[in-house]
Amino acid sequence: MKTKIFFLLLACGIFFACDNKESADLLVINAKVYTVDDDFSTAEAFAVKDGRFVAVGTMAELQERFEADSTIDAGGKAVVPGLIDAHAHFYRMGLQQRRVDLMGTKSFDEVVSRIVDFQKENNDDFITGRGWDQNDWEVKEFPVKDTLDKLFPDTPVAITRVDGHALLVNQAALDIAGITVDTPAEGGEIEVKDGKLTGILIDNPMDLVLSAVPEPTREEQIQALLDAQKIVFGYGLTTINDAGLDRSTIELIDSLQQNGDLEVRLYAMISNTKENLDYYLNRSPYKTDKLNVRSVKFYGDGALGSRGAALKDPYADRHGHYGALLSPIKEFRETAARIAASDYQMNTHAIGDSANVLVLRTYDSLIGKGEDRRWKVEHSQVIGQEDFKYFSRNIIPSVQPTHATSDMYWAGDRLGEEREKGAYAFKQLLDEAGVIALGTDFPIEEVNPFMTFYAAVARKDLENYPEGGYMPEQALSREETLRGMTIWAAYSNFEEKEKGSIENGKFADFVILEQDIMEIPESELPNMKANATYLGGKKVFSDVRK
Repeated sequence: MKTKIFFLLLACGIFFACDNKESADLLVINAKVYTVDDDFSTAEAFAVKDGRFVAVGTMAELQERFEADSTIDAGGKAVVPGLIDAHAHFYRMGLQQRRVDLMGTKSFDEVVSRIVDFQKENNDDFITGRGWDQNDWEVKEFPVKDTLDKLFPDTPVAITRVDGHALLVNQAALDIAGITVDTPAEGGEIEVKDGKLTGILIDNPMDLVLSAVPEPTREEQIQALLDAQKIVFGYGLTTINDAGLDRSTIELIDSLQQNGDLEVRLYAMISNTKENLDYYLNRSPYKTDKLNVRSVKFYGDGALGSRGAALKDPYADRHGHYGALLSPIKEFRETAARIAASDYQMNTHAIGDSANVLVLRTYDSLIGKGEDRRWKVEHSQVIGQEDFKYFSRNIIPSVQPTHATSDMYWAGDRLGEEREKGAYAFKQLLDEAGVIALGTDFPIEEVNPFMTFYAAVARKDLENYPEGGYMPEQALSREETLRGMTIWAAYSNFEEKEKGSIENGKFADFVILEQDIMEIPESELPNMKANATYLGGKKVFSDVRK
């Protein structure tokens, strides 16, 4: 009789224990969870309910506390928050999937070969492409249009340099744009040699040709966004900061997100045009769970690789050449003041030390000592030593670590030894600001965020060059780097309360990694893989290897 009573009580206890368990949609157990909370603590498990984290802790306590619809045994693998790319060109990268891919070309002959192969297959009325970089060729000089003129006498060709700040076009494209040797070139350059156009356009004059390129159809735009989403999910990226979008594209993105076709979270920087500013700055920022429209992208200067970055002193490898600001100083300051009077954030592209000091002093005069505005300096690439002091948690450096390892072979030639010390200075920027937001600038660089991680930590290329790293004193630790790709990037977007770490109440965006990003040898970091990517607790990518 006593035995029967014992088992009856035991059964009742089990029943009520189960009945009293909290419900969850998903339970992840047996993991090494890098929460990226304030203490950078680790955990074994977490629970997800209605798209958000509801508990983080040990496997035993969470299994006892929750009854889940689905349980994932991570097999001891590392789990990190969904990765955030703080500066990229998501929509542009999607469009690029249907244009000539010139990334990685080792000569102009290879560029021409790829264009010819592309045109045989596509027969475009206007050939466009992107990715060439003369600094990767044996002859490190800008190409000229002669070969393209012979191969495509009637079809316009416009191929963009990897950094997006130089364009090679053929005569057919020049004719459509009405460009001659006498065409003025403010905020850039129309290259002329021996009295003839070479076909090279730098910065602002590029728009004369690009404005003549046929606009993609709505169907092509949608496919570009979906193509880009598939790519980024495969790398564990769940939020992308798109650095420069027009209203029409933003509204298309919103409609696709609202109907469930587009799931990736986007932080949209509004392109600095009169039409965009007149529309948005007279309205409050627009925010959903997937889209945040509250910032303006302004281009301060060009790029270092094409010698368009604005420098205080002449380029070390081009006598008397300083680069150029892309807008008059008066216009930049007036735009900054207009944005300061709104609820929007200002994010300014600044590469050279002259552009950076203009941006930093303007920011400081408007918001440096004031309310929480978190304006960003996109790239913060070359900084005079006397100007680092302007950075703070309100004036935030947003940098792309792979730019350092792409540019390190020739940056010293452009800048000279002393000025180079203030270039790609990520550790110094972090020390001054207290935060640093990390991105890729894709498609200028690879989408792969694990290359970002490697470049920030090792400061080397994929061939392990240079030994010891490029300016190794500017390397970030692994913890700093992961923070820069998660919680600090979220902070720079005013989103640190909803994403960027695995903590209660935040969106359940997370990545199960194939290797432990905090422990594997440095040389293996670029080969990291995402096993699975989850957005709001929903699996959006899986590549589990047996």
